[in-house]
Amino acid sequence: MSRHSARTTSRSRWVLGAIVVGLPLSLLPATAGAQPSLAPAPQRDRGWHGQPTTLPKVPVMTGSGGAVSSVDRDASQVGIDILSRGGNAADAAVATAAALGVTEPYSAGIGGGGFLVYYDAKSRKVSTIDGRETAPATFTYKTFVDAAGQPMVFNTVVNSGLSVGIPGTPALWAKALRDYGTLSLNAALKPAERLAANGFVVDKTFADQTAANAERFSVFPETAKVFLRDNKAPAVGSVFTNPDMARAYRTLRTQGTKALYAGRLGQAIVAEARAPHTTPGTSVMGGEMTMADLRAYRALTKAPIHSQYKGYDVYGMPVPSSGGIAVAAILNLMTAYERRTGVSTGEVDQTQYLHRFSEASATAFADRNRWVGDVPGVPVKELTDPAFAAERACLFDPTKANPRPIPFGSPDGSYAACAPGTVAQKEPYEGQSTTHLTATDRWGNVASYTLTIEQTGGSGITVPGYGFLLNNELTDFNFTPLTKDVPDPNLPGPGKRPRSSMSPTILLNDGKPFLAVGSPGGATIITSVSQAILGYLDRDLSLVDAIAAPRLSSRNGSTEGAEPEILGGPTGAALTAMGHKLASAGTPNEIGAVTAIRSFGHGLFQAAAETTRRGGGSAMVVHPR
Repeated sequence: MSRHSARTTSRSRWVLGAIVVGLPLSLLPATAGAQPSLAPAPQRDRGWHGQPTTLPKVPVMTGSGGAVSSVDRDASQVGIDILSRGGNAADAAVATAAALGVTEPYSAGIGGGGFLVYYDAKSRKVSTIDGRETAPATFTYKTFVDAAGQPMVFNTVVNSGLSVGIPGTPALWAKALRDYGTLSLNAALKPAERLAANGFVVDKTFADQTAANAERFSVFPETAKVFLRDNKAPAVGSVFTNPDMARAYRTLRTQGTKALYAGRLGQAIVAEARAPHTTPGTSVMGGEMTMADLRAYRALTKAPIHSQYKGYDVYGMPVPSSGGIAVAAILNLMTAYERRTGVSTGEVDQTQYLHRFSEASATAFADRNRWVGDVPGVPVKELTDPAFAAERACLFDPTKANPRPIPFGSPDGSYAACAPGTVAQKEPYEGQSTTHLTATDRWGNVASYTLTIEQTGGSGITVPGYGFLLNNELTDFNFTPLTKDVPDPNLPGPGKRPRSSMSPTILLNDGKPFLAVGSPGGATIITSVSQAILGYLDRDLSLVDAIAAPRLSSRNGSTEGAEPEILGGPTGAALTAMGHKLASAGTPNEIGAVTAIRSFGHGLFQAAAETTRRGGGSAMVVHPR
């Protein structure tokens, strides 16, 4: 079926009950058949009232009025109710993200950062907001090196104040609402405050993540108080409340972000990061964050990474994220392989498809690891140039895997028939947590938003009295250069933003929104997003099936992560015979947790999410069909 036609299933329409402003749907302006302006008029005094409308937790839903997709039902519901009452995609994205801070507190929240890619229907342009955490002004390239000149022990740094970067999420929320939204921060954060105060039902994912972190959480009394119950994970099916987090949201919405970047909330963050409270007999390193660092923080508007694939315009996040560059590079390499072999990606069997994808992603990561970081002069244009991909594609052999690690290339603008490179670098570590959401509204605005506190549970440090975890984002820096005598763009530095793999992505078709997609998963984000795009555009899969398809993640390391359906089956055996060194995807044995929204035009959307990963995601539309 053509990608330009709707993939719909027969569904009865759920009746939407009381909406968030507490009025019957019949009393609101109609959303069907009307010809509204491209953006609703600002209504910044509207608050959150009444009970949320209940929609089911399903991985795919088609309909009109706008759409939201996230990993969590409660969070998606918050976004849908914002859209139902007249909010736009930016409003829904911020409100949904704040709700994820409650229900996914080990992946995102006030104490972290993230990246937003946004299509504005009025201007018909895509822009981005960089809300990545920054290093304190005192950081240098030697901050994570011990007295003997060796890199510090990674886990020791993670579970300490030294790993905590200046939070960027609240600043991004405020800027997104200012630049694109119609709601005040006060109104947008009310649903999250309410969710934290009233609680949510604990699912298996939340319980498992808590249990996996219980030992390190127990080192920090405030974290144990907030997230453990009798020193254990809360039971599945129990109601989890976080009144301290409700207080944090109430503080932010009533006092604004100045409470964090110049007020008492910020003072509490700085105090805890610099001298974390621990149980008697234990201690961790303190951090270097100051109030001056908080006051200096800014969320930044940046031009997106723009590339093309099969006639679609692909927009992603620029530096310090490597996501937009690497996704573009992978797609360019897949095109180059088609040209070298004369066989399209859609025509090859599953083994050859995954072989191609593995080679493309390993090659893209080789170049990303060498050239991308928060430094001047990143060769973005060259790294995303199809001519560079054509040069790099000379390494490709359809019959066997290249030895790992693949050497990085020379994106110098002068491309020979073959320049394979000479220096191979090891794979840097990057945590596997984070969360992602997508949102669109009836006016055609689209948000793709990835946010994080780094690895699951962040630093493990909770801000006393405010109920949220602080990030360990600064461990995304390389502690020492990957390769001796080779410049490393991702070493720590004063005010620097660590490199990220977050890849919120928006595709346009003839200048109109087509697909919004993203995923959590550390460095596997890049491969998850690329596979979802390729599965949908090239492999003739429905959107939900492209998301559910078994994943492989080759990041130019000694092994390639593969999910069980690949690792234990004939495809895995065939890839191994070609020289691929497959390994388990880890615990849990899954890669990523993609969410996406397909826009069909004429006000019709399809939201899609995972069917099983992380317990299954939650795809919703305002008016289901």
